[in-house]
Amino acid sequence: MYTTNGIRPLLTAALLVAALSTGSSAYGAGFGVFTQGASALGQADAVVAHTDEPSAVFFNPALLNRLPGTQVEIGTTLVFPSRDFRNAATGARAETEDTVYYPSTIYISHAFTDKISAGLGVFTPFGLGTEWNGSWEGRYLATKSQIETFDINPVVSYQITPALSLAAGLDILLLDASLENKINLSSFGLPDAAQKFKGDGTGFGYNFGLAADLGSGLTLGASYRSEIRVDVSGDVTFGLPSAAVAGILPNTSGKTSITLPRQVFAGLAYRPSDRLTLEAGYRWEEWSSYRELKLDLGQPVAGQTSITAPKQWRDTHTFNLGGIYKVTDSVALMAGYLHSNDPVPDSTFEPTIPDSETHLITVGSEIKFNRFKIAASYGYQLLEERTKNNSVGAAAGGSANGAYNSDIHLLGLSAVYKF
Repeated sequence: MYTTNGIRPLLTAALLVAALSTGSSAYGAGFGVFTQGASALGQADAVVAHTDEPSAVFFNPALLNRLPGTQVEIGTTLVFPSRDFRNAATGARAETEDTVYYPSTIYISHAFTDKISAGLGVFTPFGLGTEWNGSWEGRYLATKSQIETFDINPVVSYQITPALSLAAGLDILLLDASLENKINLSSFGLPDAAQKFKGDGTGFGYNFGLAADLGSGLTLGASYRSEIRVDVSGDVTFGLPSAAVAGILPNTSGKTSITLPRQVFAGLAYRPSDRLTLEAGYRWEEWSSYRELKLDLGQPVAGQTSITAPKQWRDTHTFNLGGIYKVTDSVALMAGYLHSNDPVPDSTFEPTIPDSETHLITVGSEIKFNRFKIAASYGYQLLEERTKNNSVGAAAGGSANGAYNSDIHLLGLSAVYKF
């Protein structure tokens, strides 16, 4: 007869895959996603103080007053992440599966008067995923993890003076998560069990923006996005190698919550000529709000009704530089660079998010004809090597300590139509 005594410490680590800390983040710290338009990507997101596109809804809605008429922008970014692991003691290696993600966006702006403009954005502010081989040594921590969010963000911007605009908006965020890992049953003479948590939730937040013309070709932009608490409800299910452990690992409901961080964006743009615009930017994200994660279970699993995992993440700071040069009235070239630190401390670092200091280099181009503008851009993101040397996962039978290396290729495409 199987008892819970042997499986309880294994389950404690295994169920923590429900941490919702899922990320192949596209030049975002933690699991932030900032692929909000090809033109913005081409400038490494240095577009908080200047833009001529409706994606200003995300970066700084106060810039909407600079967009005439009605405009629609649609786009997507193809994200190609690659991660590999090397065991510190044995030299054994593992790689994530080849996967392509494509966070997509739609933005609409409309100028009602010379002073009042409004916009609507539907975009992915957090998400993506990681997929490791089901037999790799860290499988008790994570195999396949995916989180998707969709933010519906209406905004209104008001031009107080010809040099100053303020904006405000509402965020309605929908979250869907699917998280998988293995459970080590070797102490019972059984092969691994499979575990999956699937859930969803809704949260609400708000955002503000400010845009100021300082004269002499200088413009200042700043924006703020509030934290969003999402209560996630779903189901924990098990794929068992034997019916004998079904009483210990029953399928059950589960719920947790996560607070997505506050974000502050700032930028200073300089336009030395009609053809060239340069911007330096900064972004702060309050990931220190992610102190722990608690998963409540609808019925006892291995004798437990709730599990708490420490996270102790820290705030992140991102700096970026970007520019756009109009070669002709119809063609423009873009380039940028971004650097960001990561929020995950060494003590809680694990393979669900092998995050690290990141560097992003981008290039892109825009082509205008009649009422259309098409943009394409490419970004290469390199994450510095990160070493795991902690006890996370040890109780489950595999800590997966060693070196993690990651890089990401990004291809952005978008189109703007002016009515």
